[in-house]
Amino acid sequence: MEPVLRLAVREDSAAVAALGRASVLELFPAFHDAVETASAAEHITTLDPALIDDGTYYVHEVGGEIVACGGWSRRNKLFNASTAGADERLLDPATEPARIRAMFVRSDWTRRGLARAILTACTDAARAEGFTRLALMATLPGVPLYKAFGFVEVAPAELPMPDGVVLAGVAMERSIEEKTA
Repeated sequence: MEPVLRLAVREDSAAVAALGRASVLELFPAFHDAVETASAAEHITTLDPALIDDGTYYVHEVGGEIVACGGWSRRNKLFNASTAGADERLLDPATEPARIRAMFVRSDWTRRGLARAILTACTDAARAEGFTRLALMATLPGVPLYKAFGFVEVAPAELPMPDGVVLAGVAMERSIEEKTA
């Protein structure tokens, strides 16, 4: 069966969180120790309901199961566990980048273009709202995907989790080119 890309609904929240936790627990140990992995599984995998409410979060579904997810935001929050300085104000598309948020792919569905399809949908939607740039805070396992999609590293970052654990991350951005026919 081919995955179907659709906008997420509130009823998807538990499945998205489970997918995120499974993805973190599988991928993070190659980049982080056990304490960091456990903290990430707890704090970066709970879906921000504003993404669903804003209609900016996507899932790939196969046979009733969510196998990939991710989205974008027109709000100021950069990543799920961020609290310091984060707010819910709407970004100004003329001067600020839209945010890519909460990308996860189930391990048996990786390398099939699902994340790229979600990033393309996010880019197209953000462009339609007047944004000219995208920004994200990548965890280390995600950096290769984002680079392959045209994001460039802006700066290394430290991502403080609510439990005091600090994860290494990378701030990344890319421009949104005009869509070509």
